[in-house]
Amino acid sequence: MSRENLLALFIFAICSGGFFIWGYQYIPTNHFFLFSIASIFGIFMAFNIGGNDVANSFGTSVGAKTLTLKQALIIAAIFELSGAIFAGSEVTATIRNGIIKFPEDGMNPMKFVAIMTSALLSSGLWLFYATKRGLPVSTTHSIVGGIVGAGVIMGYTTYGSQEALGMISWKGIGSIVFSWVISPLLGGAVSYVIYKYIKRKILEPTHELKLSLKALKNERKAYKEEFIRSLKSLPKDVQISTITRMAMIDEDDIENNGYSEYKSNIKKMKEREKALDTFSAMKKHIPFIASFAAMVISGMMLFKGLKHLNLTVSTIQTIWIIFVIGALAYLASFAIINVMNKNDSEKSINRIFSWFQIFTASSFAFSHGANDIANAVGPFAAILDVLKTGTINEASPIPSVAMVTFGIALVIGLWFLGKEVITTIGSKLAEILPTTGFSAELAASLVILLATKLGIPVSSTHILIGAVLGIGIVNNNANWSMVKPILLAWVITLPTAAVSSAVIYIGLENILGL
Repeated sequence: MSRENLLALFIFAICSGGFFIWGYQYIPTNHFFLFSIASIFGIFMAFNIGGNDVANSFGTSVGAKTLTLKQALIIAAIFELSGAIFAGSEVTATIRNGIIKFPEDGMNPMKFVAIMTSALLSSGLWLFYATKRGLPVSTTHSIVGGIVGAGVIMGYTTYGSQEALGMISWKGIGSIVFSWVISPLLGGAVSYVIYKYIKRKILEPTHELKLSLKALKNERKAYKEEFIRSLKSLPKDVQISTITRMAMIDEDDIENNGYSEYKSNIKKMKEREKALDTFSAMKKHIPFIASFAAMVISGMMLFKGLKHLNLTVSTIQTIWIIFVIGALAYLASFAIINVMNKNDSEKSINRIFSWFQIFTASSFAFSHGANDIANAVGPFAAILDVLKTGTINEASPIPSVAMVTFGIALVIGLWFLGKEVITTIGSKLAEILPTTGFSAELAASLVILLATKLGIPVSSTHILIGAVLGIGIVNNNANWSMVKPILLAWVITLPTAAVSSAVIYIGLENILGL
């Protein structure tokens, strides 16, 4: 085992040990066994969220070779953990997403603990399996399925079949099924439009300009070679006289009667080459794209990534901040392009979009860490609240030590398990380059931002898969054979988590004597 892996395990062991010591002091001693079980399952769930969902952030960056796998894991760890710790929710609703409604009175709080514990374990096991198979799935759908499965079996054994089925919000289940379709379609459609714009307005014109410049240079080279051949055919004394006269004439003195026709033509050719700006398409369109991307990413951060911080900023102020960030991005990218003007234009495009891609991926990771960590820490916080207070409350506070511990578990999971799903996103669905990777990430960010503001139920995992496939459609290199197992995994995520959670709940119910 490498030193990096040993260090990661050591940090994880220290944090976990400290967390259990804290828990022993935080809750009544008679509930420490339940706390320990719930903690193990909750940390396991966070571990697998990190392993599966990290591909949402950096899969395309690795596929485009913008970052190495190790670099991606390190950067993802920093931003995922930062999002979880600094922007994660301080309070979480105990009933996840309104999918199931438990009886308001008369329900044994320990049965609620068993439901949430079963959901954490079943979701973690499914995510672990999917991750090892390299299948990106929705962690939110997984935990929802776990809560539904355990909740329904609890309702069946306690109240009867009719009441159990009545506890389910079928509208909420329908929203999840709807998201299986709308999420990838939206991601694919938006990424198609973005990349089509980049391809038509930047890539293709720049390539054509580069070919035109190459043709002009070849023309000048051929003219030189032809002149040299004609010069060699002359007597040596004429060769020497001609070369001497050319060397003594000022190239810029075009009014000189003795000005060499050869040097005059060479000068005109060089002027034509200089007048052909291979960076013109980049100067016109990349600053606009950079500005648009900066506003989308900052909007996602302010409206989604930092929503739990309760910032005292009005909507007008937020929009103004986004506008200023967009203006700064426009000016910065324009200045960078001007600095790079003497370099190879096509290589410069890849370099610029590589920088953009790292920025979008880092923002994506921060937002993910701030929000999706709740899929593990939310149910656990509900368990913790019941164990401490003995009652089921509508909302449960999340202690900072729990957020930090689960955030670290998420990072450890992406470190040890993230490689498989990153490979799927980065290389198995479509060919990824800096421009295509950026387009997919920007499209996913835009769809998530719009869905967040409009209240549309979407999955970030499904959106990004659709975005990558949208790129593949433009370039005719989408790997549809890889899509089939991914789609199957999406469809069976909720029922698989539900069934396994129900089985686990029955076991816990018997063990705990509920």
